[in-house]
Amino acid sequence: MGIFSADIETMDDLFLHQLRDIYYAEKQIVKALPDMIAKATSEPLRQAFESHLDETHGQIARLEQVFDLLGQEASGTDCPAIDGIIEEANEISSDVADDNVLNAALAAAAQAVEHYEISRYGTLVAWGQELDREDCARLLRETLEEEKAADRKLTDLAEERLNQAA
Repeated sequence: MGIFSADIETMDDLFLHQLRDIYYAEKQIVKALPDMIAKATSEPLRQAFESHLDETHGQIARLEQVFDLLGQEASGTDCPAIDGIIEEANEISSDVADDNVLNAALAAAAQAVEHYEISRYGTLVAWGQELDREDCARLLRETLEEEKAADRKLTDLAEERLNQAA
């Protein structure tokens, strides 16, 4: 079901579709992060990835709470956007021979993921509020703040050491 599918008739339908989109995305991220952890040669970058992997498990659990609040089964819907971002990260990281350049590439790829998540969660928070689902919006806002913090951490790592080393 695409975002402009005939199956989406109401704002509630759209909200649920986007929840399923980000749920799928988070599940894909959990699968991709161990590979990024293994490829990172910068210890601070590796630690950031490991920390975010743990955090992502909590974000999935939070999404499952939102589905429960809505009386819906927690399930994902294919998300070509996150699949493309992860595929690009895999391609770039497999083409880089220099470890320092690889670390910079991994950080940039992770930021592309974070930016996607920030846009999705920001929208979901706004829609949850619009639909008078502050219970859902509160949980989604917590994840949004974690994603913003992860992005800031990656920016700091890149600007303070990774980019210069590359």
